Amino acid sequence: MSFIHDDFLLQTPAARELYHAYAKDEPILDYHCHLPPQDVAANRRFRNIHEIWLEGDHYKWRAMRANGVPEDLITGSASPKEKFFAWARTVPYTLRNPLYHWTHLELLRYFDIGDILDESTAESIWNRANEKLATDELSAHGILGKFKVRALCTTDDPADSLSEHKLIAASGLAAKVFPAYRPDKALSVHDPAAFNAWTAKLESAANIPIRGFQSFLDALSNRHDYFQSMGARLSDHGLNTAFSEPCTPEDAADIFDRARNGQPADPVEHAQFGSYLMHFFGRLDAAKGWTKQLHLGARRANNTRMFRNVGPDTGFDSIGDWPQIDAVARYMDHLDHAGALPKMILYNLNPADNYAFATVIGNFQDGSVPGKIQFGSGWWFLDQKEAMEMQINALSNCGLLSRFVGMLTDSRSFLSYPRHEYFRRTLCNLLGRDIENGELPRDMNLVGGMVRNICYANAEKYFNLPA
Repeated sequence: MSFIHDDFLLQTPAARELYHAYAKDEPILDYHCHLPPQDVAANRRFRNIHEIWLEGDHYKWRAMRANGVPEDLITGSASPKEKFFAWARTVPYTLRNPLYHWTHLELLRYFDIGDILDESTAESIWNRANEKLATDELSAHGILGKFKVRALCTTDDPADSLSEHKLIAASGLAAKVFPAYRPDKALSVHDPAAFNAWTAKLESAANIPIRGFQSFLDALSNRHDYFQSMGARLSDHGLNTAFSEPCTPEDAADIFDRARNGQPADPVEHAQFGSYLMHFFGRLDAAKGWTKQLHLGARRANNTRMFRNVGPDTGFDSIGDWPQIDAVARYMDHLDHAGALPKMILYNLNPADNYAFATVIGNFQDGSVPGKIQFGSGWWFLDQKEAMEMQINALSNCGLLSRFVGMLTDSRSFLSYPRHEYFRRTLCNLLGRDIENGELPRDMNLVGGMVRNICYANAEKYFNLPA
């Protein structure tokens, strides 16, 4: 039997029935990912397995560094085949790391390769995978069709032109591809050089001269409107913690003016400016019925030497341990008082915060939308079996798992769609165990109906993306 078999991770008869009858064949709504829109627009074809599998995967890069692989074979000048072989030599050392599961799921689901990857199988797998990559099935469009992706939302800066999204919309691609509004750079008044360079791009994209703070807000609102016209229904923010400090319009304008003149905001001013803008973005989202996503708690660029050498998002980030709940509760409370609390998904990166996040969402459910405030799926270091179970358990104990909008890839890789399968198997295994233990009724229509909703239907109803 292949290591990855039909009943992989499904440890009970009930789990197997739930997965095969209710989860396996559901389509995918990938409401948060980092797939490059230009790759979708161009229907990119990948020249080799390194290009599609290792080119930007910092999960694998971290494992390779931990295994003593030199940087030249990771992000350096070595050939794609040499880098792939370095990964193949690393795989046997990843036992009990989720990479071992993901690696073999991806080889099987994309390339029909059931072999265990190691140095002895690397040459054969390299050749067979590359041969498969030359087919239409594994072009960017082919992959989206193969995995029944009904819709996906990329992650886009307000200053992006969204020209690729126009091309995708005109291409006839069956999967719908929408932008999501990610204005993190608008908060960077602590770094005037970066802030002013970005503001110039925003000014050009919005075609609004930015002469002061109000015109800055006007330009951000203009781009929000444009994203809406392109099908966007979600925004996203990647923050250490939520911003929730009091800040008057006059204070925000003063901080803005000083940053425009090259004076960096100090930490208190940065928090004040961030708070003012986050409340502004919340009102924009609420007015249009969008969903706001808050990704909280990543400590980024820890290794400053490597950050300088190879740049951001290359495997030198980790879980932060900042206090989270006071700030995020104040932020939501402020918007709620203003009648401007949008649908919201909170993602935490520190599992110590699971129960705090699972309970804070209950404070702001208002009866207008089932599951209006969501405790988001396991994210980044937590998108593996144990942490998925922890998130599911916390949500189940403190809220309504039945209203959960489910899994997303949060990935730059077209090979990440088996993450949905991995989540679905984990979910079904957990619920199946409860059934076998007598903790849930052996009513497959009831429990299986919840599984089916979590896999797809809840997200489809919640986000209400354009048809």
